[in-house]
Amino acid sequence: MEAVPSSAGGRPPLHVAIIMDGNGRWAKARGLPRTIGHQRGAEAVRRTVMGAAELGISHLTLFGFSSENWKRPAAEIDDLMALLRFYLRSEIAELHRNGVRIRVIGDRDRLADDIVALIDEAETRTRDNARLNLAVALSYGGRAEIARAARRLAQAVEARRLAADDIDETAFAHQLLTVDMPDPDLVIRTSGEKRISNFLLWQSAYAELVFMDRLWPDFTKDDLEDAIREFRRRDRRYGAAR
Repeated sequence: MEAVPSSAGGRPPLHVAIIMDGNGRWAKARGLPRTIGHQRGAEAVRRTVMGAAELGISHLTLFGFSSENWKRPAAEIDDLMALLRFYLRSEIAELHRNGVRIRVIGDRDRLADDIVALIDEAETRTRDNARLNLAVALSYGGRAEIARAARRLAQAVEARRLAADDIDETAFAHQLLTVDMPDPDLVIRTSGEKRISNFLLWQSAYAELVFMDRLWPDFTKDDLEDAIREFRRRDRRYGAAR
């Protein structure tokens, strides 16, 4: 397959965000437990992170676990949290060696204390890396993030640290969990579903959306390249006429 060039005129999108969907269906189609699908999904994460770094993508955000995912059966949540613990313990050293900075966005209050400690350690260890900025959305919901930002602005107005008339899009964006990240240029969803499922609602206002039939455990660097090629075919006008 033709490689995606990184020279002028063929640069990759600055920020790619991915809704990783299809682990359960991948396992079901093979008569396997959903846990195996999640394990294979973790392998796809590894391939995608390194592929993004190789392609020169600056920011990659992965939707790992939504605020709605807490409604899943307790046994499946336990398996997912165990896999997260394993990933944080086993993969961070490799990510660090490859110049990847990792951060987690979402509601950490719902995560176990030991997982929060592992996240803090990973963020601290990799914070000076600059090859790829990897954000993982865990216990994350776009509406909750927007409500949190509105609440913080309201508190600032109530405390007279901010005038209501000074609240604009820039002020609002500064209260989001992604305050120091560029908005995504490209949002990819796997599995054939065509919705964004409460993911980066504010930030994706002008993102290009690419929906792929591939189930997440089968996702490869080639699929990422295909999505980038589709992104380059889009005419991005940001509301302006041409």
